[in-house]
Amino acid sequence: MKLNREFFLLVGLLLFFAGVQFRMVESFTLTERSSRFIAAQMGDRQFQPQQQSVWPNGLSRKVVQPPRWLGLALMSVGSVLALKSLSMRRIDSGSDF
Repeated sequence: MKLNREFFLLVGLLLFFAGVQFRMVESFTLTERSSRFIAAQMGDRQFQPQQQSVWPNGLSRKVVQPPRWLGLALMSVGSVLALKSLSMRRIDSGSDF
C-alpha cells in the first residue's frame, strides 16, 4: 500500500472530524454487551451485571467520559496531516486505465 497524497488527506480529515465529535459530547453510554466485554478485559471487579439500574432490563451500562484534551489533540493531528497532504507532490500510478 502506497502512502500517497489521498491517503494522508483521508486520514487527516477522519482524525479531524473524530476530534470535533469528541469535543461535542461529554460522555458515551456503552451497550450491555460492550460493558461486559470491557469489564472482562479490564478485570473490573466493581462491575456487577445484576445491580439495580435505571435501564428497563436491570443491567448496568458503563459510561465513558473521554478527557477534554483528546478532541483538541485529534483535531490538531488531523489538520496537520490534511495540510501536509496538500503540500505533497502528486504521484501518477502510470497505468493506462
